[in-house]
Amino acid sequence: MTDVIYRPTQSSRRARIALRWGLYLMLSVFAFWYLLPLFVMLTTSLKNLEEIRAGSLLALPREITLEPWRTAWSGACTGIRCDGLQPFFWNSVMLAVPAVMISTLIGAMNGYVIAQWRFRGANLIFSLMLFGCFIPFQVVLLPMARMLGIMNIAGTIPGLIFVHVIYGIGFTTLFFRNYYVTIPAELTKAAKIDGAGFFRIFWSIFLPLSLPIIVVTVIWQFTQIWNDFLFGVSFSQAGTQPITVALNNIVNSTTGVKEYNVDMAAAIIAALPTLLVYVVAGKYFIRGLTAGSVKG
Repeated sequence: MTDVIYRPTQSSRRARIALRWGLYLMLSVFAFWYLLPLFVMLTTSLKNLEEIRAGSLLALPREITLEPWRTAWSGACTGIRCDGLQPFFWNSVMLAVPAVMISTLIGAMNGYVIAQWRFRGANLIFSLMLFGCFIPFQVVLLPMARMLGIMNIAGTIPGLIFVHVIYGIGFTTLFFRNYYVTIPAELTKAAKIDGAGFFRIFWSIFLPLSLPIIVVTVIWQFTQIWNDFLFGVSFSQAGTQPITVALNNIVNSTTGVKEYNVDMAAAIIAALPTLLVYVVAGKYFIRGLTAGSVKG
């Protein structure tokens, strides 16, 4: 009995080529539509006001100027202050970096305990923490404000760090728990037999294996914290506001001539850190999401 070898016909090859080019065309249209607002923001930020008023929204700048960027960074008014985004940018850095580090470490520890150190009620605790991920931000505003007042850190950057750490623990625990359940329990048992304790196993075995999920968690937490507006506007005051609150103040507190180029430059400056994080570490984010998808 002879094997039948399938040889594609000329028409089938043409159909596959047409389908492939059709798919590329569709994806190109989607990408163009998705990136069009960013293109408008960037070109507008490089134009002067006269060109913005006279020209087309989609036209390239006839004469590139960086003055809107300088104004947005160090001269735009956010109410009675005209320091631009610079002080608020550093407020967000001082807020995001420790909040990401603390919530990631606590989430790693929680995931390690729930996944590898089985105890009565572990699934219930994990379910409650998972439920906390879906509680709307608005529900916790009043209780959190009361708690910050009791702790005497209301309106401060440490207070904002505390808020984001608390609200991020549910997500970070979920990420690490789902990653650590893929690590064989025999590894923990062998380490116990060798005399390793709870923290020794975590620091020497699990944490070195956690680089993919650490990257995922850091990117997720940094994006959520940097882009947050509700907690920033609710739990901060003058001098401690993050960059998202300052951006809102620049756009909405303008008097006289509306400087669209400054507004666009300020919006891009506020979005640059998260954009750079995804550009630099985006592929590691995808690898980390799929690293714990198969157990074994």
